[in-house]
Amino acid sequence: MPPRGDPGARGGRGRGGAARGGPPRGGPPSAAARGTASATPTGALPGAHVKAVGVRRSGYGTAGRQMSVLANFFTIATPENNIHHYDVISPSEKTLPARLNLELIEHLQKIDAPDVFTPPAVYDGRKNMFSPRELPLGPTGSQEFNVSLSDETTRGSPGENTSGRGPRVYKIRLTKVATINPEVLQRFIMGQQSHDNDVTTALTALNVVVRMEPTMKYPFNVRSFFTDRETKDIGSGLVLWRGYFQSVRPAIGSLLVNVDISTGTMYKPGPLLDLCLDFLGRPGQYNILSPRRNMPDRERIRLQRFVTGIRIMTTYSGERTRKTPRVVKKLSSAGASDLSFSMRDGTTMTVAQYFQKLLNRPLRFPENICVEVGSGALLPLELCTVPPGQIMRKQVPPEKTKDVLDFATKKPQDRLQSITNGLSVLAYGQSEYVRQFGMTVDEAAGPLSVSARVLAPPKLRYGQESPQPVVAPANGAWNMIDKRFFRPATIERWTVVIYERQQRFNQQAAQDMIDGLLRCCSDVGIKVNDTNPLVTWQNGQGRIAEQLRAAGNECFQKTKQRPSLIVVVLPDNGNDIYTAVKHFGDVTVGVATQCLKSSKCFRAKPQYYANVCLKMNVKLGGINTIPDPQSVTVLTDPRNPTIIMGADVIHPAPGSDGRPSFTALVGNVDSNSAKYVATSRVQNSREEIIQDLKDMAKHVLTMYMRYRQAVEKKTSDIPPTRLIFFRDGVSEGQFQHVLDKELDALKVACAELKISPKITVIVVAKRHHVRFFPRDPRDADRSGNCPAGTVVDQVVAHPTEFDWYLQSHGGLLGTSRPAHYNVLYDDNKFNADSLQSLSFALCHVYARSTRSVSIPAPVYYADIVCSRAKNHYDPQGTVDFSDSATQVDNTQAEGALEAFRRGFKPLHANMAPLMYFS
Repeated sequence: MPPRGDPGARGGRGRGGAARGGPPRGGPPSAAARGTASATPTGALPGAHVKAVGVRRSGYGTAGRQMSVLANFFTIATPENNIHHYDVISPSEKTLPARLNLELIEHLQKIDAPDVFTPPAVYDGRKNMFSPRELPLGPTGSQEFNVSLSDETTRGSPGENTSGRGPRVYKIRLTKVATINPEVLQRFIMGQQSHDNDVTTALTALNVVVRMEPTMKYPFNVRSFFTDRETKDIGSGLVLWRGYFQSVRPAIGSLLVNVDISTGTMYKPGPLLDLCLDFLGRPGQYNILSPRRNMPDRERIRLQRFVTGIRIMTTYSGERTRKTPRVVKKLSSAGASDLSFSMRDGTTMTVAQYFQKLLNRPLRFPENICVEVGSGALLPLELCTVPPGQIMRKQVPPEKTKDVLDFATKKPQDRLQSITNGLSVLAYGQSEYVRQFGMTVDEAAGPLSVSARVLAPPKLRYGQESPQPVVAPANGAWNMIDKRFFRPATIERWTVVIYERQQRFNQQAAQDMIDGLLRCCSDVGIKVNDTNPLVTWQNGQGRIAEQLRAAGNECFQKTKQRPSLIVVVLPDNGNDIYTAVKHFGDVTVGVATQCLKSSKCFRAKPQYYANVCLKMNVKLGGINTIPDPQSVTVLTDPRNPTIIMGADVIHPAPGSDGRPSFTALVGNVDSNSAKYVATSRVQNSREEIIQDLKDMAKHVLTMYMRYRQAVEKKTSDIPPTRLIFFRDGVSEGQFQHVLDKELDALKVACAELKISPKITVIVVAKRHHVRFFPRDPRDADRSGNCPAGTVVDQVVAHPTEFDWYLQSHGGLLGTSRPAHYNVLYDDNKFNADSLQSLSFALCHVYARSTRSVSIPAPVYYADIVCSRAKNHYDPQGTVDFSDSATQVDNTQAEGALEAFRRGFKPLHANMAPLMYFS
């Protein structure tokens, strides 16, 4: 059965169904207020006989102040009757696109065999068909049908083999696989049955049922579909469409449908020629697509990456127009008047001549390049159009990200309104499929009302000499006024390198920046023994490493000390310089580097330099703040030294073959869980499980024990007695793998170091569509979101496993997304309150800000370390990280992966004990 992870380029982070648990011991809470949606009392716990993938839920949290929230869920009635599951096999040699499969099955049900398919069955576009009644397929329960979408024969185009064939006939075989009794779902949501294959199949079936109607009408991707009711043209040939996400999910005592708004990026419909010019940012300049007029190869390859995979229609009507779209495979490197091909009679002609003959008129732009479509045919751009509603499944260009966010961001109340309005588009009541399966969605009751709790934040401790050494965050934020760092660093020698023209960033600007930094360092307690650093201006086109080395040498000649910090001022879009600076500092020589944007330094406010100091202090070995030991006893119990790890894997963007995945492991070394070390590796592309976890964990554990001995001068209790492993970015379907492989790797790492901490494994997911909205506006924060510390572990949580949602950050723009925590394994026997408060406390030790963040700091750090993996490659080397690296075949991809492995340079030893990634 297809796993139901959550969408997301990062190996789908999120949860489709099950969640995990460690035994919490709170008593059942009071029944939640659930509006008119009736259900069992929420306090129900899963039966003792029920098996969970992780650890079964054994209680709920009780800490915090009660509050009522609305969640974007609607109650759905479980069907009464059996559901019949069929396997769909079209014996064609290649997999057909889902849209074509759906059209074939629709044709089969409505035109070819309506007597078999009344009432209609639902189909997922791939292998699964579900019917509300048993289909009459004869004694074997299997039957083959011939289906043709009668598309007239077409006259082809150059390079296409056409011999006036009739319409293509597809053979489709249906085979009965199973009968599902929805009773299993009922027992599952009541916590009386384990999550097994029948439950998975039943949930898949219900999801296919609710998606069937919109899928037939609108463009769709895995779980969302999009309509053109609300659109926005963002240029570069892209248009955004508002979409709706829906997913049927099991919850405590009821079945719910999760509804959210989403955004689809579409190719701009209309003439393909205009789309290409739009993408290149040169609308109306038709000649620039001609190789004869010096169209740069680089631009052609960039354009090719953009248009590959687009479905196009041809507009010339030689005799009959062709109904089926063709798919663009690549662009020709020569223009239509310079491309020749052989006709059947052995003569050769150019593409331009062929179309002149076919159309009885010359092409308007015979020198422009052509597209090659799947069949091998070459078509001039001017004869192709792009039909509307085609989803672009590649990465949105970085300069368009802001436009996408503007369109996608909605304030909480607007989002809730949008979701409620979306029910009319989802049209559950009107869907014949939903009705035939006996499912009803309770739209009238509106979004589900859920009881939540708001946890108290931990107090944070700053340096002893601060006028205000302890601070209590309010609304997920606090400030540095009257506070010195808990452990400020010292800067002996430093140097400044400026990659901005001296006219733009002159001596005065440099001095202002130095003064601002010095003033701020003094405010927060960082000791700077060199108030007059060397300043040099350099050209960003040059060899960055040599320039930085020269700056360091000059500092050494003048002061007989090497700099312990290089401050680098970057121009706007100085990304390449940034990567080179980081490679030099973190990998080549092992010196702390701090980059500033020149535009930010001009007349910068003290707040800007305060934020820079937060980063500089930890890079130089300092500690900004620690959670007050009294307020988080779970973390700071001296009898139970605890190591907290965060782990993540980042995958290449869709379409980048031959790029590896990168992994990161981060762990604290101090007793206050505030100072972290990191290690990262390269591994096979799109592999979700961390292959080198054992070695990475040994490294981090060794650093932890070394720090306790050498820095904290501990003489006993050196090894940790508890290891809490937070894992980011794992979808539901991968939970068992994490338990099998990664938990095992952690155990082996501990055994090899001869230590035996008790292990807890928690998966943190952000890629899901659960949102909470304050029911009473007086409970909201300034942005209209639920306050930081809102935790929900009832009603919408998992029926058998132990999970919770925690919104740990204050809202800024749009609607905040809570993180979803699933406990997969728990030797420490934590209860719900302990784990929830521990997770919330860890959201406050993120060194780069004076706000609580949306996921625990170690997970956030692992995420950052992954995304900085490219800094480990020599910028002067041969490994290509640019977006224009083209797609490659498998053997090339394997070679490329090997090159990425070889080229990955390890972190410099000086940086290993520091938070260089901050």
